[in-house]
Formats: sequence, C-alpha cells, structure tokens
Amino acid sequence: MPHAVDFGTVSTTGLETSPVAAALAGLRANEARYFKNKYDHEFTVEPAADARPAVGWVHRILEEERGIVIASRPLEATAFQVENIRMAYVFYESGLSVNVMYTVDDGGKRAVGFKLSEGMDVPEELSSFKFARQKSKLAGTIRGSYFVIKGEY
Repeated sequence: MPHAVDFGTVSTTGLETSPVAAALAGLRANEARYFKNKYDHEFTVEPAADARPAVGWVHRILEEERGIVIASRPLEATAFQVENIRMAYVFYESGLSVNVMYTVDDGGKRAVGFKLSEGMDVPEELSSFKFARQKSKLAGTIRGSYFVIKGEY
C-alpha cells in the first residue's frame, strides 16, 4: 500500500529492518521535501515487493550500464513523473538509496544517483565511485555519487 512520506515528522515505517533505519528515514524524508518544494509533488513509497516494475527498471539500468548488482535487499520503492522527467527510487536495507532521473525528451539529462545514509559503509559494488558529502537537517551527512546513463530505457 503506497504511503506519503512526511518530511515534517520523520518516520521509519517500512524501513525498520535497516541497521541505519533512522538515517535512511531521514534520507527518504529529504527526498520528499525536495520534490514537494521543487515540483509540488507528494513523494509516496510502497514496499519493494509491490513496486516490482520500478525496482526492475532501476536494477536493469544498473546492470546494463555498469554491471552493478546491489547486494542489499530493497525495502521500498517509488516511480513517478514530474514535468518531463521520469523518476524512480529504491531504498535498500543497507541504508542505500538509488534513484534514476530519466528525461523523457531526447537529449535530456539521464543519470543514476546513489546516496548513502549516515552510518553505513560504502557497499562493495559501489567501491569504484567517489562520494561527495552534503549536510541535511533531516538526514545528517549524506554521501552521494552518480553516473550518466548512455542507453535508452
């Protein structure tokens, strides 16, 4: 069942099995706040088992573009479109968040982003990436990286 992410009151609902559940919930709330402020979009998530198309799309892009297979179990996911940008997010038990930003128009921006929750180690499958730090009132210190998507999905 999809539920809206409340960035006013951060909740670990759906993320309880993560060893960094509070930080991951803050990261999820940080994303919800961004989409509400920038696009007036209500960020909703659902259990990964109920969001198989979104999880499958993200995993396909990771595998085909870079041969990346995320070892951690997906907990929640979402997919939506704002303006001409198709978005998908998967939140993993390890504290990792993977998002795909895919501009529908030809020649637009298309990228995969990785964000690591405070307190988690860099997963082995992402060890070749360099991560920049950013501060968030909701999520503490977020480490992020990305790569540009070359193919068509």
